[in-house]
Amino acid sequence: MKESLILILFLLGFSFSWSQTNDSIPNNEYKKRVLESTEVDFLASYYTQDGTNAAVTGGLGDEHLTDGASTITVSIPLNDDDQLIVDAGISAYTSASSSNVNPFDGNGSANAFQASSGASSSDVWANFNTTYSHSSDDRNTIWTGKFSVASEYDYFSLGFGGSYTKLFNEKNTELGFHGSIYLDTWSPIYPIELRPFSSNGNGLNNTFFNNYTITGNTNYTPIFSEFTDKNRNSYSGGFSLSQIFSKRAQGIFMMDVVQQNGLLSTPFQRVYFSDVADSYIENFHLADAIEQLPDNRLKIAIGGRFNYYVNEFLVLKTFYRYYFDNWGVGSHTASIEAPIKIGSGFTLYPAYRYYNQSAADYFAPYEAHVSTESFYTSDYDLSKFNANQFSLGISYTDIFTKFKLWKLRLKSIDLKYSYYERNTGFSANIISGGLKFITD
Repeated sequence: MKESLILILFLLGFSFSWSQTNDSIPNNEYKKRVLESTEVDFLASYYTQDGTNAAVTGGLGDEHLTDGASTITVSIPLNDDDQLIVDAGISAYTSASSSNVNPFDGNGSANAFQASSGASSSDVWANFNTTYSHSSDDRNTIWTGKFSVASEYDYFSLGFGGSYTKLFNEKNTELGFHGSIYLDTWSPIYPIELRPFSSNGNGLNNTFFNNYTITGNTNYTPIFSEFTDKNRNSYSGGFSLSQIFSKRAQGIFMMDVVQQNGLLSTPFQRVYFSDVADSYIENFHLADAIEQLPDNRLKIAIGGRFNYYVNEFLVLKTFYRYYFDNWGVGSHTASIEAPIKIGSGFTLYPAYRYYNQSAADYFAPYEAHVSTESFYTSDYDLSKFNANQFSLGISYTDIFTKFKLWKLRLKSIDLKYSYYERNTGFSANIISGGLKFITD
């Protein structure tokens, strides 16, 4: 199904392009370049979150996390019609939640609400992406091809994709198709207390348990076996239809379909059962099992945007999306942004986003699952919740690019702050900024 869906989308785009008349322009007419000069973007962000429903500790535990990320993007004009976009990024985080994959490697007493200072408390993620784009002479047809690679301590990902866009009706209407494939490979990391129960371990006779005293249920017998499938493949396809209705109004309709297969469970997320007696080491509740989720997931999202130009100082940008999948999750997302122009170079971007989600069929909170279930998770990302996000950004555009740094001329500066809060007690803050330069 997944391969057929993507193929159909691209064939539709291909057929549509052949149904048009020849769009080339005479050689003696002026043709504007797709990109006049090389552009360089420097982006950075700082993210922090807090909560009390960590999935690593079965839905009850410290979710504190900080993350710093930076990205550089270079857009290069290859000729009048083609451009190459290359970007690379790195993200480094420290996490109280992930530190409790092994809560016993720190200096203090193990506790779900106490971060461990061991090796699992931090990680680094890196990615590299490249996009090639070709535009027709009249700029009514655009093809793109994409390749990406990403790596973290416990997974590696390769991505391939492309898109086809057609503009017609004097460029007032735009139809686009896109598709992508991501091939991910896990290097599963399991909770420390479950590793002795793997096929190569010897259970309670393992040297790990010789160093600690189990309290509560001393006959600790978790449900555990290592995942045999360590791959996760994601196939996506979609289309968009954009229309300029007037000088002031523009709208776009979008639909995306994603099919995922393989290891969709997170190996280090614990689950606790209500019908199993509790076992502890120090103050830490030993896992009864790890998250078990189906090996396939179909996601469908339908949405749209509507932008309205009020006057030279104000534009209203609205967005709505409905999402559902075969795990029982359904959600509604609505947002509004109101860019306000201040003077000749500055623009303010106040924005608000609302999100509402139903719970997955396989979700239950801490100690609410039973051991006879086939699938189970206590990850609150799959729970029922609603969330609000408030943002304020400011942008400065130097239309004359007067400021110069080496061979780079400053084009714009952006700074944005967002506050996010769920009704489950989870909250997050993010500050992001960017500098855009063009070359001489």
